[in-house]
Amino acid sequence: MAQTARSAPPPQTSAARVWRQRAHKPLNNKAKIQEEARFKILRLLHENPELTQRELGEQVGISLGAVNYCLRALIERGLVKAGNFSRNPNKLGYAYVLTPAGIAEKTLLTGRFLSRKLAEYDALRVEIDVLSRETSARASEETQGEKA
Repeated sequence: MAQTARSAPPPQTSAARVWRQRAHKPLNNKAKIQEEARFKILRLLHENPELTQRELGEQVGISLGAVNYCLRALIERGLVKAGNFSRNPNKLGYAYVLTPAGIAEKTLLTGRFLSRKLAEYDALRVEIDVLSRETSARASEETQGEKA
């Protein structure tokens, strides 16, 4: 049986694979909240890997238990690597470092987060315009009523 020559598909980065697999799936509210927390944690850890879980919880606005759960999931998925370090002689802590897959995930989540926030912004602008017109119309009606 003769084999046909196939051209190999172009190599794709892990970010491109992840984007293709998940980028266009609609999210329910719970998934949006979880994704936003994951995005914020990845962003904060990228900026400051030595943040404690308590500090992460305070900055993200979620409980310490939720941060622990999220970090364990990120570590299991290979997006974050936890390493021991000595912050000072009296205290041991962890440094949470994003892996290359974690950086790719953060990039994906950043795009989705930005898209959601821009859509929210557009919806708010429309609502503000409608309310402004209603307020202006009521004010002019009241002014007309006072003149009569």
